[in-house]
Amino acid sequence: MTESRYDVTGMSCEHCVSSITEEVSEVPGVSEVSVDLSAGIVTVRGVSLDDEQVIAAIAEAGYGVGGLGVA
Repeated sequence: MTESRYDVTGMSCEHCVSSITEEVSEVPGVSEVSVDLSAGIVTVRGVSLDDEQVIAAIAEAGYGVGGLGVA
């Protein structure tokens, strides 16, 4: 299982959390999405995660990604 963290910009409420969780959960290989609204961090866990697909899903939800890192 891999864990990646993404710095996400533009999140301000629980609707933001729901939107990101819904979009990222649809990416193949994703098993868990955790959003820390106050820190602006999205943590994704899964198998064979594709960073580009996760970033595209976050963008599809309407948010920007400032950086990423594998934990």
